Amino acid sequence: MKTRVAVIFGGVSVEHEVSVISALQAIQNMNKDKYDIIPLYISKERVWYTGEELLDIENYKNVTSLLQKAQKVVLTRDDEGRVVVQKEPRPRFGKSTLHEVDVAFPIIHGTFGEDGVLQGYLELLNLPYVGCDVLSSSTGMDKVIMKNVYRDSGLPILDYLWFYSTQWADDPMAWTEKVKETLDFPVIVKPANLGSSVGISKAENSEELEEAVDLASKFATKIVVEKMVQNMTEVNCSVVGDYEHVEASVCEQVLGSDEFLSYEDKYAGSGSKDSGASKGMEATNRIIPAEIGADKTKEVQELAKKSFQLLGCSGVSRIDFMIDKDTDNVYINEINTIPGSLSFYLWEPAGKPYKQLLDELIQLALKRERDRSRLMFSIDSNLFSLQKGGGSKGSKTK
Repeated sequence: MKTRVAVIFGGVSVEHEVSVISALQAIQNMNKDKYDIIPLYISKERVWYTGEELLDIENYKNVTSLLQKAQKVVLTRDDEGRVVVQKEPRPRFGKSTLHEVDVAFPIIHGTFGEDGVLQGYLELLNLPYVGCDVLSSSTGMDKVIMKNVYRDSGLPILDYLWFYSTQWADDPMAWTEKVKETLDFPVIVKPANLGSSVGISKAENSEELEEAVDLASKFATKIVVEKMVQNMTEVNCSVVGDYEHVEASVCEQVLGSDEFLSYEDKYAGSGSKDSGASKGMEATNRIIPAEIGADKTKEVQELAKKSFQLLGCSGVSRIDFMIDKDTDNVYINEINTIPGSLSFYLWEPAGKPYKQLLDELIQLALKRERDRSRLMFSIDSNLFSLQKGGGSKGSKTK
């Protein structure tokens, strides 16, 4: 029997369109002999849909027309405890269940998809799912928490400070002075909980800092300001695995049209029908493998694996780095726990085809479910033994 995989995409974040591209590329490359694929699209209005119409990217040129043809659904548990996709609203007569689901595959970038919210819902359903769990997703998504964890664990990050947009509004001059004293210009200003370079800009003086904070505040209430590396090489590396075993991909050297890789650099033009999976995100100028030498490549790969496992990640992530060419220091920029196109382009050069990568991700999700079941059985057995034996020697009860 085939494993029934519900691919969840779309969502309400500003990265909605990127999610559609990534998901359809993944669906195209899944092993149809091994998996039954159920597309689950979440509209910007938070309504769930399924249907074959969702598999053609051309249909997204007119979303209104597309959703009139697709079937509204909910992902829920039925009376028998099975996770199912049901028609919404449920018909008074006839069959309401469209599909049973064995495992979910979230491919929603950004808020409400990559930040642990969707993962929490899947946990509530007790449905195995691909990728990071609630804690690692939320930690990886919030740049402030992520940087705090990496800094306190001794991993290299750039100097930074952060504040809420309301704090800035209360006293922008004080925060400007703090930026000057702590970091000095130039700096990079970012929303704390968005990916795909949305809302990010640089500031070389106080006036530009105010403009950059105003832009970032349109996307998040928590703002990060970090020291800008002026003479840098931007390098990305992907990691696949879990807490027991990880492997790092080849590194890529990314070349943006400015001092940092913008949203337009990453995704503009990447959704063409003829692009195919192996040409996803084609607008980005990249060098694969990165021309940084064998020693620096190994350093980046080891840091990528450490940063992945430190957050308790699972599945596939992409970790972005900056190399200061003046000092040769490597800094972790951020981790993307649901990377665009799931970083297949970093694995294909290493001999791992996209179909194989997707299969490994699904199998990792099922492995995590087995690990959890064994752990719960062990906990229950030990608790039963303790209760039966009156507790271990020397133990205290409350």
